[in-house]
Amino acid sequence: MKRILLGLLAATAMSASAFAADIKPGLLFDLGGKFDKSFNEASFNGAEKFKTETGIEYVEFEISNDAQREQALRRFAEDGRNPIVMAGFSWAAALEKVAAEFPDTKFAIIDMVVEKPNVRSVVYKEHEGSYVVGVLAALASANKKVGFIGGMDIPLIRKFGCGYVGGAKAAGATDVIYNMTGDTPAAWNDPTKGGEIAKSQMDQGADVIYAAAGGTGVGVLQAAADAGKLGIGVDSNQNGLQPGKVLTSMVKRVDVAVYNAFMDAKDDKFTAGINNLGLKEGGVDYAMDDNNKDLVTADMKAAAEKAKADIIAGSIQVHDYMSDNACPY
Repeated sequence: MKRILLGLLAATAMSASAFAADIKPGLLFDLGGKFDKSFNEASFNGAEKFKTETGIEYVEFEISNDAQREQALRRFAEDGRNPIVMAGFSWAAALEKVAAEFPDTKFAIIDMVVEKPNVRSVVYKEHEGSYVVGVLAALASANKKVGFIGGMDIPLIRKFGCGYVGGAKAAGATDVIYNMTGDTPAAWNDPTKGGEIAKSQMDQGADVIYAAAGGTGVGVLQAAADAGKLGIGVDSNQNGLQPGKVLTSMVKRVDVAVYNAFMDAKDDKFTAGINNLGLKEGGVDYAMDDNNKDLVTADMKAAAEKAKADIIAGSIQVHDYMSDNACPY
């Protein structure tokens, strides 16, 4: 009996090892870099959580220009990486080609829909979370003028801006000063320009500024803090970048999307199709911690929670810009 038991244990161990060997996850970052304190870093954190919990290593790659996308993705697929997760909508064109060439490889893309039978597309209702932080911005503003600074001028980022404008105006803001950083991918990684735009907005009276601009947003938060104003972070919880000077962060759980893609593939539960995550699904939210607890009063938090509940219940309809390429607020 002992010999049989040992044999079964050995067989189980070999089976588990073989199964784990079949999981060779890969993660491709977008422009802006792995440690952008925002979108890319959130995806990295999800991969690291998976590695810590499972002991399974993954490979990663940071592109330095758009021309590298298809080559990097195809190389991962040729090397047997599976699943492969891409952080960012700009991977879509490369994925359309490569996913068709490698039908047995599981892919996941964040922030874009690619309709292939082996692709999971994870998109978010950024406008919902942005509406809530807009409410907080207006309530925190002394003069009821707030700002929004986006990264690359694309519909996705206007989706953040539109929700923010709606929440801010609903909570009493009289003016939302609105700027984009640029119209090329360089707009995601220009903290100096982000700081300059923030200073311009503050000169116009904005005293709370929301940055949805990747690494560029770090400069926005720095400029606001230096001027004694408040910033609002995005994607990752950025409250700790300028403790006591970041009102909140609109967290977008990119880390969960990466973690789930890796874990589902490991557990043979990976499914393709569209995952659309908002407040109800826990995909977006506002961040509270020790760094901003003294900035958000009980009344402000109650207003934010009410806005969340109303959005989830459907009694507040948050416009997303992308549905008709216009923001009605």
